[in-house]
Amino acid sequence: MKTKEFLSLLRENGNKELVFDYNRGALVGANYHLTEVKNISVDSVDCGAGTDFWKETIVQLWESPSELDKTEYMSVSKALQILNRVNGIKPMDLEAEVKIEYGNASFHTAQLFIDTFEIFKDRLLIKLAVEKTDCKAREECLVAVETDAEKEVVCSPGGGCC
Repeated sequence: MKTKEFLSLLRENGNKELVFDYNRGALVGANYHLTEVKNISVDSVDCGAGTDFWKETIVQLWESPSELDKTEYMSVSKALQILNRVNGIKPMDLEAEVKIEYGNASFHTAQLFIDTFEIFKDRLLIKLAVEKTDCKAREECLVAVETDAEKEVVCSPGGGCC
């Protein structure tokens, strides 16, 4: 989801609670805070010597240990106020992909993409997912994708990979 689409979704649902599902039914605690917004530029070279460049907006969530008993989630309007304040200081690239950075004691810290969302009467539920790594130079590296259930990527010797 692009940053502009995320902000638009928030504007349309300001009166709701903002809830994040980080792992198929596992919710970020109601004690979360938006602790950082990162404007990231990625300038990369893949294993086939192909170059790429893109930007991302990373919104970091952190659960406050002093608020473990909190049951009400942050409102969408409060999150939007925070993001608007950030945008006034360091403008976000509205075309950049937005990701949510989160981790806790039972889930590794990761930058998760917005897979989908659900709108309820009193809640905006953002469903996050892990982006799997992949070979970006399949043709150059002669990478075959096996057809088993896991679709494991296999790089062949002498196939041109780094």
